Amino acid sequence: MNFIFDMDGLMFDTEKVFIDAWDYAGEKIGIGKAGYMVYKTLGMNSEAAYGIWAEEFGGRYDHEELKKHTKSFLVKYYNENPVPVKPGLYILLDYLQKLGHKAAVASSSPRWEVERHLRSAGISDYFVGTVCGDMVKKSKPAPDSYLKACELLGVAPGTCFALEDSKNGLLAAHRAGCKPIMVPDLWQPDEATLEIVIAKYDDLEQVKYALETGGLNL
Repeated sequence: MNFIFDMDGLMFDTEKVFIDAWDYAGEKIGIGKAGYMVYKTLGMNSEAAYGIWAEEFGGRYDHEELKKHTKSFLVKYYNENPVPVKPGLYILLDYLQKLGHKAAVASSSPRWEVERHLRSAGISDYFVGTVCGDMVKKSKPAPDSYLKACELLGVAPGTCFALEDSKNGLLAAHRAGCKPIMVPDLWQPDEATLEIVIAKYDDLEQVKYALETGGLNL
């Protein structure tokens, strides 16, 4: 079996940190706390997310200043704090590695952030490769990141389970031809999303249990 992992909100409890980052950056550039924008951009890479910002704020914000203050907050935070790991991550990764299953990462975050978090959590070696938001032309919900992750794994999309927490991520996996599995974080699925997922679990340890008991198979 092959597995593709999203990062923020799936492996790491980082979406809440990003809310704080955009609250901070919004106040710095004079538009007030803007952490709520995380909910409007879940699963998107920076370029796509800032397109939503432009729709929300028009010319009332400076794009480069927002990026600068957001990165400043995140770098300071993660210099002082470990990346918050979601329940069951190590258990699931150890299980997959023990059985010889291959895994890759398909994240919408920039490469510097993805690599930093994987190193911080000590899990880089579990993955064949990583696809980051600044490595593909189109952001989730386009399938690009998942198609590229399948290329890294050297397998067809239909042989890959895709672990995601956001609607945009699940749509991307589905459109790529992968088998989407949802582990919710900040967002709970609507009916349309439930129709495209093959399973939904409360945490990553439940995914491991489903694999052990035959609840998940290709």
